Amino acid sequence: MGEAHFRRGREDRVGNTKSVLLRILSFKISFTLVVFVALFLVFTIFTPGHIFVSSANLASLARLAPDLGIVALPVGMLMICGEFDVSVPSIIAMSSFVFVNLLGWGVPLAVTPFLTLLVGALMGLMNGILVVKTRIPSFIATLGTQLFWRGILYVTSQMMPIGLRSSLPSGSFFETLLIGNIGGVLPVQILWLVGIALVLGFLVHRHRFGNWIFTTGDNKTAARAMGINTDRVKTACYVVVGVVCSFMAMMQALRIESFAATQGIGMDLRAIASSVVGGVALTGGIGSIPGVFFGTLTIQIIENGLILMGAPVFGINAFIGAVVILFVILNVGIERLSLRAQAAASPAGKGNGQ
Repeated sequence: MGEAHFRRGREDRVGNTKSVLLRILSFKISFTLVVFVALFLVFTIFTPGHIFVSSANLASLARLAPDLGIVALPVGMLMICGEFDVSVPSIIAMSSFVFVNLLGWGVPLAVTPFLTLLVGALMGLMNGILVVKTRIPSFIATLGTQLFWRGILYVTSQMMPIGLRSSLPSGSFFETLLIGNIGGVLPVQILWLVGIALVLGFLVHRHRFGNWIFTTGDNKTAARAMGINTDRVKTACYVVVGVVCSFMAMMQALRIESFAATQGIGMDLRAIASSVVGGVALTGGIGSIPGVFFGTLTIQIIENGLILMGAPVFGINAFIGAVVILFVILNVGIERLSLRAQAAASPAGKGNGQ
């Protein structure tokens, strides 16, 4: 009887260990967070004069990181839904073009931001309708819209920059609200990034719509059987991407004080890379908004840290590419380990083990 009790106790401990392992493996953000902290420490120690943690460098990071982070968050949400949007660069550039021109035409500042956001919403809506109605793979469909809108923009703007200082004096309330400093030290952009992360985090992880997103990305057929309108869910996600990209475009236009036809180029792939580093599966149905948040910060500190350590600026993408591939491999490995742990912890697995 004592031996049987000991055996049951040992099996319970093994089962608990497997349960803890399964729980740890299910939170891919934990791995991203560990890598982020490790990189932060490495760059803090090895950059010349520990310049990485200087107030000037941290302020620069806080000013520039939100550009990518604000875009990556909704892109990551869309990837969880099982779709891609590579038209992001064109949405950013077109929104900036509209924003600066509206100011130049004398449209009241109280109206201009809403019209700019409306442009992003309409472009996102068009992407969503195109994807769900034609059933064209989203990567191809949005690649087409990216090229289409970029061509329209190049022709309309004639590739010429457009300044906004003549129509929006420096230090206006709107500019302070979007790109000002708090206490003269903390760039307000980082607060916008955190705020958008909190809103999308609530929407994805605490709202019914988030359940629809995960179910649609994991198994569209099952989602439809449950009564979820997957087409509307995907279209809504595309609209969110468009609106958030337009918001970032206004921030960027105010920061560089002009419209530039090259705005947003490369932002689509960088946003996808941030999502992958944050644990979002390319196949959909897996991921988290906090993961995308820390994935973005990881990408940014890699770029910043390597530059401070003297790495060739034009070779930084090679390091980013290697990191993305590494994270994809690790995510696949973690997924397999998670499935094995789940199978071993199940009653059927225990029976087979006996």
